[in-house]
Amino acid sequence: MNNALKIVNEMYGQDKFSQWLGIKIIEVSDGNCQLRMTVKKGMLNGFKIAHGGIAYSLADSALAFAANTHGVKSLSIETSISHFEAIKEGDILIAVTRELSLSEKKGTYLISITNQDDIEVAHFKGIVHRTSKSWFPENE
Repeated sequence: MNNALKIVNEMYGQDKFSQWLGIKIIEVSDGNCQLRMTVKKGMLNGFKIAHGGIAYSLADSALAFAANTHGVKSLSIETSISHFEAIKEGDILIAVTRELSLSEKKGTYLISITNQDDIEVAHFKGIVHRTSKSWFPENE
């Protein structure tokens, strides 16, 4: 197992919220992550569409996983989301990250969320702070 996947699996194992959402890890590589989840009835708001926090939470998990794949513990410091289409019960959401920039202290990521029909439903941008802590200090 590569280090990126090892890190994400360890993070996911401790991430009760991502587990509760039903997020599944599809693909992981350095600086990138792809996740999938199905929208359930309990995730709907008063308009019978997914609460905005659902897409946000999926993207936030994708950001956290992708940003940490380089082996440096990283935490979000700024995030934003734009919603383009209503998300309904039963929709299958796929979050795909793209690493836009990476430096010693910061990383910037773009996460696209599409539904089962490959329609982009939301766009998320996140900036992370890269700490000085390694995921595998014993390997240094």
